[in-house]
Amino acid sequence: MKVVTLIPARGGSKGIPKKNIIEVCGRPLLSYAIQESIQSVSSETWVSTDDDEISSIATSYGAHVLERPDDISTDSSTSESSLLHFVEKVNNFDILVFLQATCPFIEANDINKAVRLMSKYDSVISVSKFDQFLWREDTPMYDIHNRKRRQNREQVYVETGSMFVTTKKGLLNNHNRISGKIGFVEVPKWRSVDIDTFDDLKLARKLMYIKQRDI
Repeated sequence: MKVVTLIPARGGSKGIPKKNIIEVCGRPLLSYAIQESIQSVSSETWVSTDDDEISSIATSYGAHVLERPDDISTDSSTSESSLLHFVEKVNNFDILVFLQATCPFIEANDINKAVRLMSKYDSVISVSKFDQFLWREDTPMYDIHNRKRRQNREQVYVETGSMFVTTKKGLLNNHNRISGKIGFVEVPKWRSVDIDTFDDLKLARKLMYIKQRDI
């Protein structure tokens, strides 16, 4: 079973300009996902991009690069469009690991766990525990007269967005990153950061500094 990794990284980020390669602790953000993929059981690590600078950085960190067409590199383009384009151009694999460049705390061991779980599942995703109470505007989404202790509540998980693993067959049949029977790889909450805003970026930089200091 051949395992490959794809990291989509288009150049046109609006919220944080050049988000996928913005500096985090002295390195471009994209480099963290590339590094962990290369250190995992994945046999090839690919970056799909429409941007020359991202392409150059990806190559310098050891990834293969697939040129992403302009029509699937817009603000409204889905990740699935880049995954399906990848399958069309690079189809010699069985299992696809889809990593997000904006999630710098994914680890090679997470990828390895997910790939092992693919013997029992059709897809595997990364999750973290969610224990907070939710409100929709000014309306609680729980019974305020029966506020259960965390230990007595049904465990809920949140998709971290950092890792999705599926088969080539499943992706082609469903046009979706996840399908069929879905397994979880649980990661600690602090490693679930997905950088979408400048607040996320500030938090990620602080956490990465602490992580690197503690290694």
